[in-house]
Order: sequence, then C-alpha cells, then structure tokens
Amino acid sequence: MRTLVRRSFLLRLGLLALLAAFVGVIFANAMWLRGVRVDLTSDHLYSLSPGTQKIIEGLHRPVHLTLYFSRHATRDLPQLRSYEQRVRELLQEMVSRSHGRLHLSVVDPVPYSDDEDRALGGGLTAMPGGSNGERVFFGLAGRTASGTELSIPFFDPGQEAFLEYNITRLVYELDAPSKPRIGILSTLPIDGSAISGTPPWAVMRQLHQLFDVHMLDPNDPSQINDKLSVLMIVHPKNLSDDELYAIDQYVMHGGHLAVFVDPDAEMDALPVGSLAGTVAGSSSDLPRLFRAWGVEFDPNRVVLDRSLSLSISLGGNSAPVRDFAVLGLGAQELNHRDVITASLQNIDVSSSGYFELVRHTNSRLFPLVQTSGEAMPVSADRVRDTADPTELYKDYRPTGEHYVIAARLRGQFQSAFPNRTGPHHLDRMREPGQVILVADTDLLSDRLWVRRTPFLGEQLLSAFANNGDFVANILDNLGGSSALLSVRGHAISQRPFTRVQGLRRAADVKFHNREKALEDELAATEQELAKLQPDKSGTAAPDNKVKQQLEKALKRKLSIRRQLREVQHQLDAEIDTLGTRVKAFNILLMPLLVMLFGMLYGWLRQRRSGKRDAT
Repeated sequence: MRTLVRRSFLLRLGLLALLAAFVGVIFANAMWLRGVRVDLTSDHLYSLSPGTQKIIEGLHRPVHLTLYFSRHATRDLPQLRSYEQRVRELLQEMVSRSHGRLHLSVVDPVPYSDDEDRALGGGLTAMPGGSNGERVFFGLAGRTASGTELSIPFFDPGQEAFLEYNITRLVYELDAPSKPRIGILSTLPIDGSAISGTPPWAVMRQLHQLFDVHMLDPNDPSQINDKLSVLMIVHPKNLSDDELYAIDQYVMHGGHLAVFVDPDAEMDALPVGSLAGTVAGSSSDLPRLFRAWGVEFDPNRVVLDRSLSLSISLGGNSAPVRDFAVLGLGAQELNHRDVITASLQNIDVSSSGYFELVRHTNSRLFPLVQTSGEAMPVSADRVRDTADPTELYKDYRPTGEHYVIAARLRGQFQSAFPNRTGPHHLDRMREPGQVILVADTDLLSDRLWVRRTPFLGEQLLSAFANNGDFVANILDNLGGSSALLSVRGHAISQRPFTRVQGLRRAADVKFHNREKALEDELAATEQELAKLQPDKSGTAAPDNKVKQQLEKALKRKLSIRRQLREVQHQLDAEIDTLGTRVKAFNILLMPLLVMLFGMLYGWLRQRRSGKRDAT
C-alpha cells in the first residue's frame, strides 16, 4: 500500500514538473525565440531565397512599404483574401530579416478616403469586381526617405510563382535607384545611322527610357568593364581576339551578358562602322566563346516551323503567303516558369537559328523560347536564296524536336583564352554564372513587332508582338544584382479542395439546367404573349387572358428563382458540413486519439505493475 502511495505521489510530482516545463518553454519562446520561424510547408513557401536574404540584410537605407488591400471590398472574394495573407506573411518575413531597415504598413483604402488617393498617387491599379461593385486595390507601394517611389500596381494570383522575385526586385531598386548601365555592342544600325539618316529602332527607344544605355565602340575593348550592369551584343561579326577576350573576362568576373546572334540577319544590309556587313542576310556567331561555355550554335542552319509560320506579303497585288522561316511564337512556345517570358504572349522571329548543349558539358540550358514539334532545320543559304517562300514547302519533314531559339545558359564557365595571362585574368569563374542567348537579331527590328501610323507629322508606334518587352525583360532581369538573379520561383500556395470543387461542379450543373429551363420557359411565354398582344396603337387594353398568362409567368419565374436559391443554399450547406468535418478531425479527433492512447498506455502500465506487486 505504501508503495502505491509513493508511486502516486511521484506521478503527481512528475505531472507538475511537466506542467512547469511546458509553461517555461512557452515563456522562453515568447521572450527569446520570438523571431525564430520554422517553415514546415512541403514546398518551403515561407522560406526566403538566399538572394532575397542577401538583398534584405544588405539594405543601405530604410525602405518603407505599404501594402494596400481592399479588405471590405473583397469580403466575397475568399481566394483573393487568401492570397493577400500569403503576400502579407511573406512581407512580414522579409521585414523580420531586415534588421530594422524595412518597414511595413497595411492599409485598407476605403472609397473616397485619403488612403485611396494615396494608393492611386502611388501608382496602384484599382480593379473592378469587388462586393457591391466596389473597386479593389491589392498592390504594394515603396518609398525611401530621399523621395524615391516605386510600386507593384496589382498582385496577380496567377503570377504567384514570381511573388518573391517581384517584391525583392522592388526593394532592390528602391535601395539602388539609379538606372542600370547597359552597354550595347552592335554591328547593326539599331541606334540609327547618321550616314543614312535612319532613326533608332523602336526597341532602342524603349531601352533608352528604361536604362542608362551606352553604345560601345567595337574597336575599343576597354569599354567592356565592370562599370556595365549588362553587356548586350547584337550580331557579332569579325571580332578581334582582344575584343573576344574582353567579353570573355567580363563573363569570367561575373558580368551579365545577353548575346543576339543570327544565321540569316535580314537587317544586315547597311554599312555601319568598320565591322558592318556588306551582304544582306549575313550570319553572326561567337564560336570560340560558345565552345568554352558548353553550347553549340550553327550559323549555317535556319529552323523552320510550319505550324507557327506567319503570312507575309511579296509586294504588288500578290496575295500573302505563309513563310515557314517567319514564326509567330505563342504562349505554348514561351517558358512561363521564367520571369523573363512569364507575362509575354507572343514573339515574332525571322530566319532564326537554335542552340544545343555540347556533349559532356556541365553547363545547363534553360529554354525561354522554342519551336513546336513541327520544326525542321535547313541550310541558311536555302532560305537566303529563296525568293518565293512557298519553295520551302518542298521536302518538308518535321523532326519532332523542339529547337531552342532563346535560353538561359548556366554554369561555372571556363575561359576561352586559357593561355593568356595578366593581373586580373581568370581561367574559370569563381562562382556559377549565366548568360542569355538569342538565336535571332531580326526580332529587334520594327517590322516584326511594331506598326507605324502617321499622326500630326509624327509616327505613332503600336506593338502587335512582345519583342520589345522580351528584350527589356532580359536586360531588366540581368541588370539587377547577382543576388536578385538567384531568387527562385516558388510553388503555388493555393491547393485545390477537390471535394469542394466536385460539389461546386455538381451544383453548377443543377444551377445551369434550372437557369436554362427558366430562360426557355420565359421565351415561350413571351412568344405566346406576343400573339395575344392588342394592336400597336395601344388603344385596346390587355384582356384577362393576357393578364392571367403574365401573372402565371411571373409567379413561375419567382418560383424557379427560389429553387435556384435553394440549390445554392444546399451547396453552401454541403461545403460547410465538409469544413466542419475537417475542423472536427483536426481539432477534436486527433487530440482525442492521443488522449485515448495515453490512457490506454497508462492503464496497461498500471496493470503490469499491479501484477508485479501481487507476485
């Protein structure tokens, strides 16, 4: 008996000790572990990328962010409210890592308020579709003490994979407000020609607005240096070893490079500088650098694609014909998992080439733009010498492969000049890097993406393809820091509730059938009433039969509307019941199972100890 009392006392003492330890852990967590977070989501949705952490922790000045979200106007939009929570929690995580440099405010801009005016003044976009017809604000405005202001006009749930990148880019640009310095080395007259009097191409007008653009002299390799945020090379031909070495070492030291080459540059017709071609449609290549980086490009092969071919005019009164070398690449051919092409819809190219990886290379090729499976490579001379595009139809045999027209090339590249020496020479990159490769230069020309319209003595430009946006996105992406380039895309946080979606689909079928029945009945009733209507003079009053038909139709209409509301109420009730079951399972059932397991375990131990005492 005394042994049982002692065990009971020790058991109570142990329970008290566990309770004290539990309270102590909670207190310690509240006091010393307040900023500690553990991301247990399967896709690490709430873990910041190393690049984001580097940018946030290295902020040079305080940055204030204001998240505008119309909470009251979205009370009937649960998906948008859920995404707002995702955005807010990500912003709070970034604030907690910023060592006090990043500040966050959350504002509900109600209609006709000062907050609404500030949201509009900050560059945010108000979208229709809120409750009671209210406008919905859901964007981010950022500012610094010096007055620099930038914004994300609206958070599109469809772009959630790039949520972290877009916010990090906003913070990075606020911290470094100067425009990226872009160096462009081109043998094409993309920036206009004083000799021929041709104006700059439309793509250059766009780039001058977005970046600090510097046209480089191909004869002065010293201009390719670390002062450039991005180096853009267009149609390189006949470059000297010194020029190639300057490009090589720029990449070896972590420089950001975008290269546009072409097996048949149709715009290479005007002499511009010492390196310009004199033969229309000549090719360009960087074979020595490409081989060192682990990529292949054949300047003598053009890729055709009959499923993506566009119609062109041959001039005169002839009808337009399809040209298998002029391709309209749509959403299916663009990589929507990459931030450069995620928001683009179509890119037009002409007589483009393609890239492949060298065998046994450690580099990796990530396509941005590629052909369909109906493509076929042919000789560039055949395309160049063919006056009638229909000649390309002959002997057309698709290979079934998707040819890469534009891509990111990633790897820890080796120098193409291993035998050179110097104080700053590198034989290999210290860290993995990347370059953007595009196998067409004609996509930069106006004819493939803009239409010019005369207006009051000026030329108005209207874009019918996303070529300009594609180039701007490349330079914008590369123009950030290396940390910004490393920010990865996240998985989607919205997980579908398949049971709920099934219930909704079933109810929608019922709803649609009832609605269709209502419309058919009303149409039949209106036809019958039209036959019974008095003459159009309006002198004769409707007879009792017409009135009875009208009353009957109205009553039936009200009856069916009540039935439709009942279907909707049944749907909501079924969803609520399913939600209650899920909550009951998570909140009650699992703890009860743990308690029952503990009680059973205690009973078994007590029973075994009783047997030992009896013996």
